[in-house]
Amino acid sequence: MSSSTVRLPPDEIRRRAAALGDWFHNIDLGGGVRTAPDHFLGDYPAVKWRSFADAVPADLTGKTVLDIGCNGGFYSMEMKKRGAARVLGVDWDEDYLAQARFAAEVTGLDIEFRKLSVYDVGGLGERFDVVLFMGVLYHLRHPLLALDLIHEHAARDLLVFQSMHRGAEEVEPAREDYDFWDMEQFDRPGWPKLHFIERRYSNDATNWWVPNRACAEAMLRSAGFEILGRPEAEVYVCRRTAPPHGPGAVYPAKGPRA
Repeated sequence: MSSSTVRLPPDEIRRRAAALGDWFHNIDLGGGVRTAPDHFLGDYPAVKWRSFADAVPADLTGKTVLDIGCNGGFYSMEMKKRGAARVLGVDWDEDYLAQARFAAEVTGLDIEFRKLSVYDVGGLGERFDVVLFMGVLYHLRHPLLALDLIHEHAARDLLVFQSMHRGAEEVEPAREDYDFWDMEQFDRPGWPKLHFIERRYSNDATNWWVPNRACAEAMLRSAGFEILGRPEAEVYVCRRTAPPHGPGAVYPAKGPRA
C-alpha cells in the first residue's frame, strides 16, 4: 500500500463498492470487504488465479503489463503486487473501469485504467513485456483479428491467455495441407472448432464464440504465439514469435480468389 493512501473505514469501503453496482471480480478490499462474495463461480477469479499463478513470473520488477479486458482489475492488481513498473488496464465498459479504479485506490496500488477496445491497441503506440488477455476472446465479434492486433502492436514477449472452452479436449494433429475433397476430419472431435452463438449463452448477448481446446491453441499459433505451457485447462502462457504467415502481414499475400 502506498504511504500516501488514507485507509477508509470498512463500512465506507463497503458502501462505495456497493454503489458501483454488481462486480464480476471478487476482490478483497481489506477490512473484511469483498466485492462479490456470492459469486456463482465461487471466489472468482482468485480461485482460477491460484491454479496458474506459478506459471507467471513472480518478479515483474521493471516490467510493463497490459491487461486487456481488465474488468474489475483483479489481474492488474496481482501484476502490480509482483512489482511491475507499470500496469495499464483497459476495458470498454465504463462500469468495470470505475470498479477497477476504486479497487486500486482502496488498496493503494498505482495502476492506470483506460477505456479502450482490443481493436484499438495499436493506438497505444507501445509494446508491453506481459499482455494479459483473460476471458475476452469469446466476447468478440472478430476474435482472430484481436489476436493478430495484439501480436502486431501490443505484445513484446509474454501473452497470458484464457478463454472459456466447450467441446472435446482432444487435439487433432494438423497436416500441412488438406485436399479439397478431404472432409471427414471436420467431424472428428479434435478438429479446431470455433462455435458461433447467434443469440445468447449463459444469458449474455456478448458471448459470440466458444472455441474447443484445439481451436484455442490453433488460433494462438496462427497469430504468432508459441505456447510455452498450459498451467490450467483454459489458460495458456505464450511467447510472441513470428507469425506463420510472415512478419508485418495480417494475412499472407494471395492471388485473386473466388
